[in-house]
Amino acid sequence: MPFEKVEKIWMNGKLVNWDDAKIHVLSHVVHYGSSLFEGARCYKTKNGPAIFRLEAHTQRLFNSCKIYRMDIPFTREEINQAIIDLIKINKLKECYIRPVVYRGYEQLGVDPTGCPVEVSIAVWRWGTYLGPEALEDGVSVCVSSWNRMAPNTMPAMAKSGANYMNAQLIKLEAKEHGYVEGVALDVFGFVSEGSGENVFIVRDGVLITPPFSSSILPGIVRNTVITLAQEMGIKVIEEAIPREALYIADEVFFTGSAAEITPISSIDRVPIGDGKRGPITKKLQERFFAIVSGEAEDRYNWLTYVEDEP
Repeated sequence: MPFEKVEKIWMNGKLVNWDDAKIHVLSHVVHYGSSLFEGARCYKTKNGPAIFRLEAHTQRLFNSCKIYRMDIPFTREEINQAIIDLIKINKLKECYIRPVVYRGYEQLGVDPTGCPVEVSIAVWRWGTYLGPEALEDGVSVCVSSWNRMAPNTMPAMAKSGANYMNAQLIKLEAKEHGYVEGVALDVFGFVSEGSGENVFIVRDGVLITPPFSSSILPGIVRNTVITLAQEMGIKVIEEAIPREALYIADEVFFTGSAAEITPISSIDRVPIGDGKRGPITKKLQERFFAIVSGEAEDRYNWLTYVEDEP
């Protein structure tokens, strides 16, 4: 989906025009993949734009950078305020939010310590990630031939640009074979995640999702769904999921800040349940969207209003 340009991007504490937001071709990040980033959404509500789980996203960004020994030259509060201000300046009612921390231009070599740590934040309008009909009709996916990385090779709990080279292979293979998305297995053959989404299955009314040990990103919408499911009296289990459990599940769905809660209608051409969105997925979607739209009580204080909170 092409960008719909907005006016300003935040770079290292300064606002620059969209087309002027550039880095040097010899920046460390270009050659060695040294970037950590976040993806969050700001939703249109009856009380104005509201960012969903801003604090959690910023904390995960700092956690990712800590793993890679990158000291962000701004505080969490400064990053949060920059995101809020950027949405205001660009006059957006709803948008996707992309903060990225990266090693910049100074020297080249695998050792990154001489390169400056830089921060940029962009916001733009972005619709349904897996297609406009996906939230209701579901998507057709495959099990990828590409596995997620093994433990103690690259840290899956860090949201790093380098990890998404693996994700690109998963996505490209799926599209080449006529699917919308791919599901990767971990090095032990258990279900891991999609190219950019966490995975849940429903079996006999129980919600099951892979644990962190299956090389998954600790998703914020994943955590949200677990919280909402428990609130609704739905049992949640985090455990290793064998591949074949996907095919015989009653429901399967993706979660993610971009994908939100997207049902999976078939896997490897095998229909999941009735081949359409299942009842538990639907209930979780309705509860999630009621909160992010401001229609339901925000009892967990997940929304940060861009303007003063009503």
